[in-house]
Amino acid sequence: MESAGIVEAIDLIADHKVLISTVVGSVISVILLRRYLAGGVCVSKKRLDGKTVIITGCNTGISLETAKELSARGARVIMACRDIGRATKAADIVKMFSGNSDVSVERLDLASLDSVRKFADVILKNEERINILINNAGVMMCPKLKSEDGYEMQFATNHLGHFLLTNLLLDKIKTSAPSRIINVSALIHYRGKIHFDDINSEKSYSPMAAYAQSKLANVLFTRELSQRLQGSDVTVNTLHPGVIETELVRHVEARVPSVLFTLLRPFTIFLKTPVQGAQTTLHCALDEQLEHVSGKYFSDCKEQQPSKDALNMEDAKRLWQISEEMVAGARR
Repeated sequence: MESAGIVEAIDLIADHKVLISTVVGSVISVILLRRYLAGGVCVSKKRLDGKTVIITGCNTGISLETAKELSARGARVIMACRDIGRATKAADIVKMFSGNSDVSVERLDLASLDSVRKFADVILKNEERINILINNAGVMMCPKLKSEDGYEMQFATNHLGHFLLTNLLLDKIKTSAPSRIINVSALIHYRGKIHFDDINSEKSYSPMAAYAQSKLANVLFTRELSQRLQGSDVTVNTLHPGVIETELVRHVEARVPSVLFTLLRPFTIFLKTPVQGAQTTLHCALDEQLEHVSGKYFSDCKEQQPSKDALNMEDAKRLWQISEEMVAGARR
């Protein structure tokens, strides 16, 4: 009876060998595709003992993973976040992961230029050095909202807040050289246009167009700042972290029917994990070969060509001037 059962099992496998082969092949294909979409990996083994790192918006997602890794390499990590409660819990995660207790939390709301100034005051008063500044925090495709200062929310948070923060900390960053500034942009900057005649999207508002404008602004800001930092031993680069499943898409989910998100849920296996999404940021922060590389755009841990509009230095200079005027004229 036992031998007959074995024979039947063998016959069953033989009858379904095409199906089995197809399933196995599909699984292997999914694994290989997922690995390909995971992108590059930061290979630097550089230590950061005695160095100070500031990361904005790092209580979740790729920036939390960035904080964990840089803390594990010995850095003093300052987590600049709007929600102190969540940031404090995230700081505990960083400490537990890295075994490094030199992690602190400071409040920073990038949608409030007053908050940016207060944060900078605290840092300049209390910190001896700033070796790496990672401008990561952002908002993605939110409804039409205005910042505390009356500016379009995505442009205010993703660009203006970081523009002011970087400039306020710049002297400290220079005296800490060699130093690095990293601005997290996105692939969507290829679709972006700087609407100089409607920078606050008052004539018309599209969540995606406003988001793309803010991400293009990140790249233009990087390129102009790089020009201004020549000879200072401070580099500044920007990057696309990849398509990642993080909380950043919460405003998108709020506008899309839940049934559609349910249908799309299986495809999220092809998105990068936060750890994978952090790799290009880590590459820009750590890789020894980038010591003198500045003003460049990276994706999957490799230098890439940004959009044509991102290479327009006249627009970069004009954006800088307008940004200066907007942060100077903000509500006090």
